[in-house]
Amino acid sequence: MKNKALFWAITVAVSGFLFGFDTVVISGANEPIKQLWNTSPLFHGTFIMSMALWGTVVGALLGGIPADKFGRRRTLFWIGVLFLVSALGSSFAPDEYTFSFFRFIGGLGVGASSVVAPMYISEISTAHNRGKLVALYQFNIVFGIFIAFFSNMALQGVGGANDWRWMLGVEAIPALIFCLMILGVPRSPRWLMLQKGNEEEALNVLDSVYSFDVARTKFEEIKSEILGSVKKTSNVFSRIYSFPLMLAFLIAFFNQLSGINFLLYYAPEIFGRAGIENPFLASVYVGLANLVFTIIGMSLIDKFGRRQLLIIGSLGYIISLSVVAWAFKTDASATILLTFIILFVASHAIGQGAIIWVFISEIFPNKVRAMGNSFGCGTHWVFAAIITLLTPVFLDEKAGILKDDPWVIFAFFAGMMVLQLLFAVFIMPETKGMSLEELSKKFVKNDSQ
Repeated sequence: MKNKALFWAITVAVSGFLFGFDTVVISGANEPIKQLWNTSPLFHGTFIMSMALWGTVVGALLGGIPADKFGRRRTLFWIGVLFLVSALGSSFAPDEYTFSFFRFIGGLGVGASSVVAPMYISEISTAHNRGKLVALYQFNIVFGIFIAFFSNMALQGVGGANDWRWMLGVEAIPALIFCLMILGVPRSPRWLMLQKGNEEEALNVLDSVYSFDVARTKFEEIKSEILGSVKKTSNVFSRIYSFPLMLAFLIAFFNQLSGINFLLYYAPEIFGRAGIENPFLASVYVGLANLVFTIIGMSLIDKFGRRQLLIIGSLGYIISLSVVAWAFKTDASATILLTFIILFVASHAIGQGAIIWVFISEIFPNKVRAMGNSFGCGTHWVFAAIITLLTPVFLDEKAGILKDDPWVIFAFFAGMMVLQLLFAVFIMPETKGMSLEELSKKFVKNDSQ
């Protein structure tokens, strides 16, 4: 595989950095904004904390449309613009409603990014390196999360009562850099052939990825798959696509029912409730663990495969979440709780974190990949938004339903991970080492609907 494809994958994966930074940077603004605008727990959860996630839902569900119509590259450029506008708008917001609007704009960027970036990378990768290259997107997500936690800690007190504005506004710098970088990547060869019928440009891109002979073999394979799909419906919800739809739904559903976004969004508050002296520093430890174990997951995904990593991660989830629930229930030491929260994050990074974007981006055929990705990513973000919205209602120290029993929610997540383990063992297929066209033949029913 040539270095150009690696460079393009790295460039596109920077959108993951913006994704990670944007979604977690709000944790540093959580308490200051709550005090500044004195909103109710329900309003705070619905608008302040989860508005970006509702934007993410919309961005994910609709992101496949411009990706198909205008192309992956052009859509990625405008995703960068959304991040830029959101960072500046939310940092200067004069009230809670303006703030929520600009957080929604950033959410659109996150949602669309989760659809388009992994899809683009999978379409310019080889079968044997697709896992590692698409996982670069996840690496950048957790790198963005780590930098957001570190940035929040570093910017504490910089602007006095308005330090949260600096925390949010600094994202404008990488957003602008991404907009400029994305102009240097080519259009997806599969999109060029499927949507534009531009075989010459598609072959030129393939020549940049493969050797001369292999590029032409790959070109014919893609062309054959596209011609074979002519009689198949482009409606992703047709019965012939039922299996990849089920897989996308379940992998996304279990990703959020692990509780990972719950932890990342409310990390300082959770650590404060656990009696940890410096919640922001503890959050940095979590971000660092996420980063290190994501690198490990990236190195294993094309060797062990997606299914094996999910099984390993599920076992880690069950153990760590059960101990965290026990620690809250029995008021165990903060050291024990922090240790097993880090184990929980490590389990996610090696398992679900490493595979979700790879798996969703490779299980749909070329004809419906954009809309299939939208469905899978949309499912992921719907559940992320619901969990984030409900968290203040359950855990608020004054009015939360579970304000005195936070252990219950961790026990619930542990139970859901038992179900994920069963899914991984009995239902989930392996996709490593197979081309996108081979996977299409494997997962799509062989009829002409």
